[in-house]
Amino acid sequence: MIIRKKLDPITNKRVFIAGHSGMVGSAVLNYFISKGLKKIITVSSSKLDLRNKIKVEKFFKKTKPQIVINCAAKVGGIKSNNNNKVKFIEDNIEINNNIFKSSFNNNIHRLIYLGSSCVYPKNYKRTIKEEDLLSDYLETTNEAYSLAKIVGLKTCHYYNKEKGTDFRAIMPCNLFGPKDNYDLNNSHVLPAIIKKISLLTPKNNLLELWGSGNPKREFLYVKDLAKEIFFLTNISKKKFEKYSYKSMINIGSKYEFQISHLAKLIAKILKKKIKIKYINKTLDGTKRKKLNYKRFLSLKKDFKQMSFEKSLLETYDSFLNEK
Repeated sequence: MIIRKKLDPITNKRVFIAGHSGMVGSAVLNYFISKGLKKIITVSSSKLDLRNKIKVEKFFKKTKPQIVINCAAKVGGIKSNNNNKVKFIEDNIEINNNIFKSSFNNNIHRLIYLGSSCVYPKNYKRTIKEEDLLSDYLETTNEAYSLAKIVGLKTCHYYNKEKGTDFRAIMPCNLFGPKDNYDLNNSHVLPAIIKKISLLTPKNNLLELWGSGNPKREFLYVKDLAKEIFFLTNISKKKFEKYSYKSMINIGSKYEFQISHLAKLIAKILKKKIKIKYINKTLDGTKRKKLNYKRFLSLKKDFKQMSFEKSLLETYDSFLNEK
């Protein structure tokens, strides 16, 4: 008797991963390949500008994806967000609208939209629930990007309610991992610290950090997120709707650090001796941003994360290889 292995529901479907060359997209691509997907669709930004509505529609009609994983976005650190608000809001809204519209026009079976924890109000002392969206003011330094992301997740919900689609918004906390952005003028805090520490020498070991060092951030390894994106893509629409809130669900982390402690921890893991100097102390951003992800833990009780030290060392190895 031949025993056939039961395939995952999406294994034989055509899956378009938008933004596959970025940090999240590449992790998703690699994990989906490891799970046996053979019909993955990717395209470089040089061949398809996702801000171009006509070209995006033609691409969907030609490639005929059944599932879309939208990891595409214009992203940057606190300084870049603060100095380029028009670009951040325009590009991200255009990218998302084009992907949503073409997905609907071409009867996409399921869409996963990657949000960001920055959509939530600033300075919450408690952990942030999905229901807290739009309950207070946003952090001004990245308000444009946050608003664009909010438009995207609301669009998911509106499509589901009005058109009966299956668009799912996943809201991860701060991410890090291979293929992160290490440009010191355009990166997030963790890769910026890695880059700055790598440039230090025994004679010049002064690490300059923006802000006061007091804010707290939680961090999720991008490979851990990729596993959960696969999981959330596979489950039924009924199950996702049961545990999500208005088409969205948070994915947080057990790792949360004060920025000052994070810098010292990274230095210790990388075996570097440092001294810290804080500059531009008004660039703190949100004081604390810790997601409440009880909905997700109710949905997946065996949520596991790689140790922070191991994931950081993998990230650092990839940073050295990418230089």
